[in-house]
Amino acid sequence: MIELIVVIFVLGYAAIAFEGSLRIHKAASALVTGVLCWVVYMFSGAESGVVNENLLRHVGDIASILFFLLGAMVIVELIGAHDGFSIITKRIGTKRKGRLLVIVGVITFFLSAVLDNLTTTIVMVSLIRKLLQKEEDRWYFSGMIVIAANAGGAWSPMGDVTTTMLWIGGQISAWNIMVKLLVPSMVSCLVPMVFLWAKFGNKTFEMPKAVMRSQIPEREQHIVFVVGLVGLLFVPVFKTVTHLPPFMGMMLALGVIWSVISLLHRGKTKEVRKNFSVDAALQKADSPSILFFLGILLAVGALQSVGILNGLSGFLAAHLKSDTAIGVALGLISAVIDNVPLVAAAIGMYDLKSFPMDHYFWELIAFTTGTGGSIIIIGSAAGVAAMGMEKMSFFWYLKKISWLALMGFLAGTGTYLLMMI
Repeated sequence: MIELIVVIFVLGYAAIAFEGSLRIHKAASALVTGVLCWVVYMFSGAESGVVNENLLRHVGDIASILFFLLGAMVIVELIGAHDGFSIITKRIGTKRKGRLLVIVGVITFFLSAVLDNLTTTIVMVSLIRKLLQKEEDRWYFSGMIVIAANAGGAWSPMGDVTTTMLWIGGQISAWNIMVKLLVPSMVSCLVPMVFLWAKFGNKTFEMPKAVMRSQIPEREQHIVFVVGLVGLLFVPVFKTVTHLPPFMGMMLALGVIWSVISLLHRGKTKEVRKNFSVDAALQKADSPSILFFLGILLAVGALQSVGILNGLSGFLAAHLKSDTAIGVALGLISAVIDNVPLVAAAIGMYDLKSFPMDHYFWELIAFTTGTGGSIIIIGSAAGVAAMGMEKMSFFWYLKKISWLALMGFLAGTGTYLLMMI
């Protein structure tokens, strides 16, 4: 039974990894994998009541993550529909590629901590597509955006799905993870940025005219941007004060921005109101990613329930002999395998009795699995998004960007370990 679940899991991952060749969406593969793992578990001879109890327990944990992500995605879509992000992008006025690289990298790093690395990557790649005409330039900038987005997401409880999972699961606290991982994350971003800045130097590019012109009144842009940003920043505060799950704070933020937008457009035609409604935002939100996470987390939940993750935990402990080595190894593995199931597996392998909240092991995993995904372009959602938007070659990224991301990963990991001495 265990062997069959492992086979299904491996085949599912292969289907996800070769999504482009198979022409099957990774969300479909993840859902089939997740459900089949539980079906095999049910027919393995275990009591149906025990299986269902385990399933519902995992579904409760998964739902809190999915509602959180859905709320965040809708808020970001509402801001985007009102051209709220143009408040940032229209202030970029340089014509030097090196300076533009630094500006884009810094904005990406901090914006991904507030939003999430996937959304930030989409916003920033869209921006450089409007600014840079040469394809190779856009690819280099996109590579830097992926590195900066993943680094920025690692130190924030809302910046990366995996950090969010650890936060919601009680492995880390919001303030502590920001304090402990900010400097290592900055190092992992700055090291690649320095090398790329040296490459572009003072080379210039032509700024397209009126690239940031918007049809939305500035007043509406500012109101929606500020309300949405404050709402997202309020979520960690809400959890700290109320001790309720973070998705409750996200739902509150969504309700507030929904109300504000309704008031802004109350005097306009029905057609105009429809274009800026939550209904429209829900249609644009990345729902396949939500289903992908659902399928993956269901599969990992099955692995945990049948004891496979505990066995893996024992294997790593026996062969690596060090919690630090395990954390670094998981980070390197995340370059190949999506960090969501890796962190879900780590949560299943190590309980809070062995490693209590804010233990350095959880902080190390949050950092390594977040930044390690930049080493190979398919290792993170941000990389997959950039690859799809820019039609970037897998092997071009491997040759030109991967070594930079690896240097940043090693430098950031070293910085964190030195801080812990």
